Amino acid sequence: MTGSGTYALLAVPFLGVAVLTAIAAGVVSARRSRGTVCAGRSRRSTVLGGVVTGVVLVVMTCVFNNVIVGLGVVAYDRALVLGARVGLFPVEDLAYAIGAVLLLPSCWVLLDRPVRSERPSQPSRSPEEAP
Repeated sequence: MTGSGTYALLAVPFLGVAVLTAIAAGVVSARRSRGTVCAGRSRRSTVLGGVVTGVVLVVMTCVFNNVIVGLGVVAYDRALVLGARVGLFPVEDLAYAIGAVLLLPSCWVLLDRPVRSERPSQPSRSPEEAP
């Protein structure tokens, strides 16, 4: 792969998978929360927590990437980037942080088993049967 935007072409499949997984997790989460009494309140706090965490991760990624590029630990070939930069690093590098923000909670939702309220397997003792 050569030419302008090669780094972006490497990040697009990862970001695409993350977006599709997030959509699937949203659908699954909405189906699971139907009929739940306090689903709206819990869902709002979960989304707010995810947004705050995502913003912190993206900000920390920007700081760390600028440090490692500024120190010369990592260098980007100018011929392979789109041209837009966030400080010293190309904007394409943010795709991995954004993908992680989408992918990790989505996998958590998709791999979580919903709790079912079933009757206990053993019958409860009546007061007369208690030792």
